[in-house]
Amino acid sequence: MREKEFLPLVEEKLGIKELNPMQKQMMAQASETRDIILLSPTGSGKTLAFILPMLKILKPSTGRVQAVVVAPSRELVIQISQIVNAIAAGFKVTQLYGGHKVEDEVNSLSAGTDIIVATPGRLLDHINRRNIDVLPTRILVLDEFDKSLELGFEKEMKKIVDRLKNVSRYILTSATRADILPDFLRLNNPVTINYLGDNKELHSRLRVHRVDSDINDKLDSLASLLTDLAKGGCPERSIIFVNYRESAERVADYLSKRGFPVVLYHGALDQHERETAVAMFNNGSRPLLVATDLAARGLDIENVKSIIHYHQALTPETYTHRNGRTARVDKEGDIYVLVGPKEDVREFTDFDDTLYPDTTVGEPKAPEYATIRFSAGKKEKLSKGDIVGFLVKEGDADAQGIGKIDVYDHYSLAAVPFEKAQDILRNIKGKKIKGEKRLVSVL
Repeated sequence: MREKEFLPLVEEKLGIKELNPMQKQMMAQASETRDIILLSPTGSGKTLAFILPMLKILKPSTGRVQAVVVAPSRELVIQISQIVNAIAAGFKVTQLYGGHKVEDEVNSLSAGTDIIVATPGRLLDHINRRNIDVLPTRILVLDEFDKSLELGFEKEMKKIVDRLKNVSRYILTSATRADILPDFLRLNNPVTINYLGDNKELHSRLRVHRVDSDINDKLDSLASLLTDLAKGGCPERSIIFVNYRESAERVADYLSKRGFPVVLYHGALDQHERETAVAMFNNGSRPLLVATDLAARGLDIENVKSIIHYHQALTPETYTHRNGRTARVDKEGDIYVLVGPKEDVREFTDFDDTLYPDTTVGEPKAPEYATIRFSAGKKEKLSKGDIVGFLVKEGDADAQGIGKIDVYDHYSLAAVPFEKAQDILRNIKGKKIKGEKRLVSVL
């Protein structure tokens, strides 16, 4: 695919007027024949950096698989697919991941596809069922390869690579360095492009605060911190990281009962619940996300002001990935680490100061938005424009006041002003959108 075909779309669809040095270097490397290992911090534009050379290497569309991108989580698969779809004009992209309807994937594959973006397990399942012919694949990308090749994934990855017999170019990416790469990858004299030194520049935009808790159970200290940070207004967008699913549920339940606009995110939730959680976090209706380390990589989340370590990260790599959710590109961010009375601080954590939350600040205000859910999506031919028109015409909503709209395969979410949400809901209940009555509710 020629650069003049997809580079204009980078600005038009993604709003990126100029590539950063890493992305330019990756584009230049695509003209070589060597495999590529890209090491770069979270939030540095790494996804686009590997998509651009992949597109440059692609031949014109044939309806047969030319490139396979493997990512360790469904969230990464969705994020990568969205970017590829936006700029790969003339190519069909199919995403494969657990939680996605298998029938939809089979239908998409049977119609022919050029680029597959998939999690290892779901990709191998389709290969084994012969739903897809991967023999024509020439390009294999392993995003977050340190995660994809660790124990638990390595056997699946070996089986996948063994079936991709005609791959001639590998592109591996990660935000952390891997000591050893498995022999089954058959890399051809790979060149390593290392931008991990940019972590120092990232740290200069991060302020790390210690927050001491008087008791081992840090829930009250967390609530005091969040109240202080809100300063009597709505809480700013923050992710609260914990180490265990049970802890995530406990913390989220506690905060919810205290009136904080919080949403929960961990691996035991189904795909619909996870998508909804991220959408409500992004659209401002639930600006506090309580999450396990599943949210430390790959999520398409925007403008995160603060990272709060309710539990300290267990490894320096996890600490880096968590903190990389804020201060993205050229913005600044704050990191807060809650420390219990008998808790030792991890050796990889350096503080800029100690924060003593002001406990006299009033309770946080309600968020700016609430989320309305529609029981129809892309597969029912519903678009963002349809939803805006419906909310304005039938819901008596102000078009300028409508926030972010997310349309998924079989449902959609729309952010509307919090104080008007129930009125809008009453107005639209029982009304037809695109000729059909759909279930609508405020989440």
